[in-house]
Amino acid sequence: MTLRSKRKAMFRSLRLSLRFIVPLAIALAILAYSFVPLVDRLYLRWSVRDMDIRAKLIASTLQEPLADLLQQGNKSRLNALFTRALRDERLFALGYCDEAGNMLLHTPTFPKDLQCPSPAPEENKPGSLLKLPQGLVHIAANPVSNEGTPSGTLILVHDMSFVERRSTDTRKYIIMLFVVLGVVTSLITVFVAHLSWQGWMEGVRAMLRGEGILRPFSRPTSSELEPLVGDLRSLLRTLDQERRLADDATVSWTPDTLRSLLHKQLTGDQVLVVSNREPYIHMKGEKGIEVTRPASGLVTAVEPVMRACSGTWIAHGGGTADREVVDRHDRVSIPPGHADYTLRRIWLTKAEEDGYYYGFANEGLWPLCHIAHVRPIFRTSDWERYVAVNQRFADAVAEEASSDDPVVLVQDYHFALLPGMIRKLLPRSTVITFWHIPWPNPESFGICPWREELLQGMLGSTILGFHTRFHCKNFLETVDRYLETRIEHESSTIFHNSMLTLVESYPISIQWPPPWQETQPPVEECRGWVQKTLQVERNHLIGLGVDRLDYTKGILERLRAIECMLELHPELIGHFTFIQIAAPSRSSLEDYQALDARVRSLTARINERFSRGSYQPVCLKIEHHEPEVINRYYRAADVCMVTSLHDGMNLVAKEYVASRDDERGVLLLSQFTGAAHELHEALIVNPYHIEQTADALFQALTMPDFEQRERMLSMRALVRDFNVYRWAGRMLIDAARIRQREKLSVRIGRSL
Repeated sequence: MTLRSKRKAMFRSLRLSLRFIVPLAIALAILAYSFVPLVDRLYLRWSVRDMDIRAKLIASTLQEPLADLLQQGNKSRLNALFTRALRDERLFALGYCDEAGNMLLHTPTFPKDLQCPSPAPEENKPGSLLKLPQGLVHIAANPVSNEGTPSGTLILVHDMSFVERRSTDTRKYIIMLFVVLGVVTSLITVFVAHLSWQGWMEGVRAMLRGEGILRPFSRPTSSELEPLVGDLRSLLRTLDQERRLADDATVSWTPDTLRSLLHKQLTGDQVLVVSNREPYIHMKGEKGIEVTRPASGLVTAVEPVMRACSGTWIAHGGGTADREVVDRHDRVSIPPGHADYTLRRIWLTKAEEDGYYYGFANEGLWPLCHIAHVRPIFRTSDWERYVAVNQRFADAVAEEASSDDPVVLVQDYHFALLPGMIRKLLPRSTVITFWHIPWPNPESFGICPWREELLQGMLGSTILGFHTRFHCKNFLETVDRYLETRIEHESSTIFHNSMLTLVESYPISIQWPPPWQETQPPVEECRGWVQKTLQVERNHLIGLGVDRLDYTKGILERLRAIECMLELHPELIGHFTFIQIAAPSRSSLEDYQALDARVRSLTARINERFSRGSYQPVCLKIEHHEPEVINRYYRAADVCMVTSLHDGMNLVAKEYVASRDDERGVLLLSQFTGAAHELHEALIVNPYHIEQTADALFQALTMPDFEQRERMLSMRALVRDFNVYRWAGRMLIDAARIRQREKLSVRIGRSL
């Protein structure tokens, strides 16, 4: 660079600096001009208040001796009393007036122009200020009484000249402070402008291109702007959360709301759902092909979303008649008779299903994430099949995609690798992965031999959703432990391999109102049907548990609590029956076979101990039930027990609440469920504490109707407002916002 160029650069920096310095100097001058009088007024007000307090204290001190000396009429001693009081450096003069307003006594320094007050002053009347030749004084008049009878007024005059002196000093200090502040700020501004102008401009250009805010990690932001961008992200996240709460208070989430949202936010965009479990299963039966719905919280939650958006659902076809109803592209329109969306089935061999589903997913990831005291098992052969099946589903997504940027909703732990695979096939796609089960702490997840591969696959997601903020926090800490990434905790985002992933909590819920709301039988009819089945009287108390037969659901702990409750309250024997519906699940695995045997054995022991004639306290139903039938049990039950040892959400709790339009019934809920973070009016228990659970069960069975109603009303309002359409809508709104930002950033980048 030539000398002339250096001079030009220096003058340019100086001119740019002056653009900051001159307005800053003017602003500081205006601020100082308006600030100094304000300080003077504030200091004077505080000083007057201080003098009022001092005057009251002195008057209170002089009250008793003054009254005695006035009664004695000893004027010399009164003068001596006033003289001693004037030793206070700020007390300028004292005077005493009688009830008629005559000055009876005063010190030599008492101002001649100051008269006795008329009428007599009130007890707590504040003092006043008076400007005398010798300076400003504070005058306070305090009534004097003798044995409760008013006898006169004591006037105290305080010297306030110190206020003017201190105000003058304060003005000097404030002006000096603003001058120093202006000089220091100017020097810093000049220094920064001279050394860092190019870095700042590059950072601003990056922000305008959408980097750092629109796409916070797509390119490193300048170091000077990094604190600003971090604070801005945190502020935007807080504002977004407040806006969401405000929206939820005003928006009624329904299928129509979701359709409208899809139309406005994702116009023309294709929505694909990927899950292992299919929403409808075609089975060969005695009367031909029968259609059933699996006992799955995932299906319960996602199926209403697909009805609303009319997309394509890709799932494993496992029904005995599934192949017979699909077309040549392995597609079938569902639900039967309505054809709201398309189901694309993927066929797996027995070896693939054993390795991918029963092996790696359910003997490895399931116990690893639930921490339910069952050791995870990891085999290389299972992992290889898990990878292969994930790739097959990724290929199916690419086949079903009608454009290069579909919205893909990946469901659950069966497809941890799928987001990354979809990203390679469809780089412009928006992948929303929802993890329906808990996420463990980093130490627990470290057990998995392929932890890095799983995390990298999941970080192919645009949005990664969990039920609770606690699970999000665990995931961020796990990624931080095992991968080289950039994590922004303020915005809950991860930047890895040039990809940004938003990690957010989306508490899942159920359809509201339930699809059989208009056709379900009355509560009394449901109770009569269950009581007839159990062969019990009309006032018989009914408890209910609805689960898959899984070791994470706390079924054994629940049965032990029932046994303990009957021991502590034998008066309920013969008057209470607990119905446990347990849908068979993963029955080919040893741990599930052992659980089945233990549940049956414990049930038999309890029934043997407490049965009376035909009465049995526990009715065990290890079989599949249709949702409409389960809803009848919900409506008949006095109490529903959800005692999961570890659960993502547990929709049974919300289904029970939704079924009780009679506003009766009690929900007993494990503290280790996601639902416990929302349904605070349930009886929350630690299922490992058998006696505590037993006491809560007895409390539920004996709870008054009015308390049941208050609790149920509150829970029903929450389930109504925070339903499955809100869950899906929130994810799709975030996806739409990210898609818009991506398009905007590309457009801005091209223009720059």
